[in-house]
Parts: sequence; structure tokens; C-alpha cells
Amino acid sequence: MHLIGQKILGITILILLGLLVAVKWKATGSILEKPKGNLLLWVVNAFNLFFLLIVNPLAAILLVTGRIESVDITFLAINEGWLLMLLEIGGFILYLTGFILMAWALSALNTNYQLGGTTPRAGDDLILTGPYRIVRHPMYAAVLGIALGLACLTQSLACHIIFLIYLVLIIFLIPAEEDGLRQTYGEQYAAYQKKVKSLFPLIY
Repeated sequence: MHLIGQKILGITILILLGLLVAVKWKATGSILEKPKGNLLLWVVNAFNLFFLLIVNPLAAILLVTGRIESVDITFLAINEGWLLMLLEIGGFILYLTGFILMAWALSALNTNYQLGGTTPRAGDDLILTGPYRIVRHPMYAAVLGIALGLACLTQSLACHIIFLIYLVLIIFLIPAEEDGLRQTYGEQYAAYQKKVKSLFPLIY
């Protein structure tokens, strides 16, 4: 027995995606940007677009139509009611928190927003307010929450693999991105690094 009806869950996912697009457009003035930089930057940003603009809407449509279990060959059938409930509650909390954190970070960055891994432009400010007081990379933390949340909600092995790929890509991207931030902001960013954790408060 599902705690949240699949149709309601699918509609909720579509609404959250729509709201996120609206927040991004209002905060940054754009919806999609073309990646600039090295291969790692291209791969991470292409994967990000694939996940947010293809995987999430597709999962939502399959949930609304009640076809996710028949279409997803990696679907994990959970027979234990307590485990299914735990996965759905945890997944929904992670998913919703990820969207809230992403919207908060976009609003804090405003016109300083650039694609992940991009070196700051000459006029960009170092943002230390909003979610950036809690972690240095709230947008990466947000997308990991969304990815793991979706995996738990859909009980899809494929979505769990997507989360793991995301995690590896982000772990490789952060040092490269922070090199550019240190070059641009010098001691101010170095002091910020010592004070604030990278992805998760009190942990990493």
C-alpha cells in the first residue's frame, strides 16, 4: 500500500518542476544556458539537464498514468509495508527539501548565477547569504536530495544509479570549481571554505 497515491505524486512532481523553472527565470533571467568550459563541466551540466528535464517529467508521467512499475524494468518491488512507507516518507522529504533548497539558492544568487563549474565573471559578487551560510554548494546538495528522493519515491534501481553518478560527478566538479572561486575571491573565499562545509552541514 502506497502512502502517497502515484497520480498525486506525479502531479506534485510536475508542479514542483514548473515552480522551479519559474523561480529560475525570475531570479536569473534565463531558463537554459549553454555550458562553457572543459569536458567535465559539459558532462555535469548535460547530465543535470537530462535529469531535471527528462528523467523527472518522465517519472511524473509514468506515475500519473500508473505505468511506472510496468515500464521501468529496474523497478524494485517492496513487499514490506513499513519499508515502503519509510522509503516514501524519506523520499518525499528529500525531494521537496531539494526543490526548496534549489529555489532558495537561485534566489540568493540572482544575476550572479552561472552554470556549475564556471569561473565567476568580473562583476559577480561572492554570495555568502541565504543557503550559502549553511553549505558552500547548496545547489549541488539540492540536486542530490532531489535525485535520491526520486529514487526512493519510485523504488527504481535506475534512479539510484543516477543518484550515484550525480554524486561522483559533483565530487569531481567541486574542487575544480573552487579553484576558480579562490583565484577570483582570494582570501575571502579561503576563509569561507574553512568556516562552511561543502555539501552537508557538520559532515562534508
